Amino acid sequence: MSRIDKMTLSLINNYLVNTCREMGTAMMRTAYSPIFNEGLDFSCVIFNHRGEMTAQADYVPSMVGAIMYAVKWTIEELGLDYFHPGDVVLHNDPYRGGCHIPEHTVLKPVFHNGELFGFVANIAHITEIGGKAIGGFAADATDIYQEGLRIPPIRIVQDGKHVEDVWRLILSNHRTPKTTWGDIHAMIGSLTVAERRLLGLADKFGASMIHEAEDALIAYAEEYMRAEIQAIPNGEYSFEDYIDDDGVTPNQHYRIKATVRVDDDEVLVDYTGSSPQAAGPINCTFGVTASATYNAMLQITDPSIPRNTGCYAPIKIINPSGTVTNVQYPAPEVGGNSEIHGRIVDVLLGALSQAVPDRVAASSGGSSLNFLFGGVHPDSRRFYAGYHFDGVGWGGQRDHDGNSMVIELGGNCRNTPVEIFETKFPWLVREYSLNPDSGGPGEHRGGLGSRRLLEVTAPEMTVSALIDRMEHRPFGLFGGQPGAAGGVWIRPKGKKEFRRFTEVYGTVSPSKFSGIKVHAGDQILLISPGGGGFGDPLKRERESILADVREGFISETSAVCDYQISIDREGQSRIPDQHDRDFDK
Repeated sequence: MSRIDKMTLSLINNYLVNTCREMGTAMMRTAYSPIFNEGLDFSCVIFNHRGEMTAQADYVPSMVGAIMYAVKWTIEELGLDYFHPGDVVLHNDPYRGGCHIPEHTVLKPVFHNGELFGFVANIAHITEIGGKAIGGFAADATDIYQEGLRIPPIRIVQDGKHVEDVWRLILSNHRTPKTTWGDIHAMIGSLTVAERRLLGLADKFGASMIHEAEDALIAYAEEYMRAEIQAIPNGEYSFEDYIDDDGVTPNQHYRIKATVRVDDDEVLVDYTGSSPQAAGPINCTFGVTASATYNAMLQITDPSIPRNTGCYAPIKIINPSGTVTNVQYPAPEVGGNSEIHGRIVDVLLGALSQAVPDRVAASSGGSSLNFLFGGVHPDSRRFYAGYHFDGVGWGGQRDHDGNSMVIELGGNCRNTPVEIFETKFPWLVREYSLNPDSGGPGEHRGGLGSRRLLEVTAPEMTVSALIDRMEHRPFGLFGGQPGAAGGVWIRPKGKKEFRRFTEVYGTVSPSKFSGIKVHAGDQILLISPGGGGFGDPLKRERESILADVREGFISETSAVCDYQISIDREGQSRIPDQHDRDFDK
């Protein structure tokens, strides 16, 4: 047992977590790209001198497990003697514990009075990393080398000075080197902020006391998580869902299967039965699947559990190599983090609905709606690259409807404002709205997805997309109905109808493609999936249905067909009796 009193432990834990949050704030305010300063697509963490995670801020859930492995495995690979004061190590290798290849990890050792005190780290999505597709999402890639520049753990700062040769190598392989330079420096700056805060903490309490406190917090988090798992009924619970396609192989679906075994105070999650790894880039690295596993468990347990190595210790994973949930080198994997992480969370919640139905939600929209683009900006005459993602509908729950237009379960990322989007890139946003009837009907309705209509304003632009849930709709639970599918369509200038990219450009997949040339006046419609419904739609309160109709969330047709109430001219309702199921509005 720790000799440190609980008040001091709480103070130290809050200090560490707030330091991680301050890292994110510093990074947001100094980054060059909207994906950081508006989207917040990063996570910040602190590790002790043994390479164990002691604190993290609530930024992107898809990174919570990956950064733990990425940092730990980097320290094990290089050895503690490799690190010296003033060093910063960078890597983005997805096969070394990372999420996917755009995610770059920076790691800095912190020394106090000449002794290694701990590590501070940041993992973040660099917008443009080379490869065959502008923006780093090569949706038709067939190996890792087509996806971008892969970097093993390597110093980019040594003794406080830039390793110029490494910087030149990286920047020469990115299409937008200025943005990369600015964003990586924002990441490094966040490490400096954290280093200063940790040194101040060590100066105040002493390094040995902080190490003791970190050990106590890790032990407390593990004990707390074990107690939470103990409250879940013992048993074996299975669920599965399917990925639409991989962008490369025509008409091929891929299964995600998970079996959750609860045994007293431990959980074992077994992904045996998932499809063999795909030829295209919808595969998950081990880090992605681990993050999704932890994400699901954190959603059904007490949110006040400290987020450190201890809280993940009772959660075990079996993940066969060479599958869509644990890809083998050198297969492509860039879509696994953005599209499949959230799907794995949904599958696990589907399985756990059999054990703790009051704690889970129906399926979320499950897609980040990845849309990439780039070219020469007509105003600046400089090359630009953009990565756009959008919110989806979240699934309904036992006591409330799903949220509308929120980033899928893998991220806490924010929406980029239209004004910023149009200022940075040559797009005109013609429409941005909630998509009526996209939330799955249920006693508690699924959240709504969105509609975004973009018009090209540059003479020419190259676009790519990596989107799922265009065929397999988000599932409902306990009688709730599926949410609406999403997707991407194009209306070339002068044409009347929107059509799939398979029809206009002959792509293998309607929602996974790269390198398509579009031109001024062309319009692209992005629709994000809605969330699944929870519970029998016929049990939904009448006033909630009428309110949805008034707000435009559902149509009168849906009120009649899905909820079986009629709407009269005064906007009132009537519920048909058991023998009156055929009626008019």
